[in-house]
Amino acid sequence: METFIAILAIVLGIVGIIGSVAPGLPGPPLSWLGMLVLYIWGGGTNGSGDPLSTKFLLIWLAIVVVVSILDYIVPAYSTKLTGGSKWGGRGAIAGLFLGLIYPPVGMILGSLIGAFAGELLFAGKDPATSVKSAFGAFLGFMFGTGIKLICAAVMLFYIIIYAF
Repeated sequence: METFIAILAIVLGIVGIIGSVAPGLPGPPLSWLGMLVLYIWGGGTNGSGDPLSTKFLLIWLAIVVVVSILDYIVPAYSTKLTGGSKWGGRGAIAGLFLGLIYPPVGMILGSLIGAFAGELLFAGKDPATSVKSAFGAFLGFMFGTGIKLICAAVMLFYIIIYAF
């Protein structure tokens, strides 16, 4: 049973990493769920023999909440900062979906091109302004994705440490 719990927690951690870059999956919350599974059913200890504590779990819950909120705020702020509109952000997400065909380059280029197309076609901006806005949307999106990825990866590290 302990092996099953450890594998389930690791799978949740891996899906959390995938969810950090793939739209539609809540990456860091899934990774945190992997830690919760270990806490409730497995416990586990780290290399020093210390058990997974409630305090540690709650600190990571707070980090996940902050990262999840930042994932919504930072892209919008960065898009607005560079003069972008909601169409740039929506275009970045649409481009990301289309770019899933050729990850990771397709996802990055798709997000950038989608943000540009959203600004140019739907917001009615000129090409120069659309490029500036697209880079703002793209950078905000990449920052949000980056912090989710780092958060999920660190949690997977701890899941592995405490599982074995």
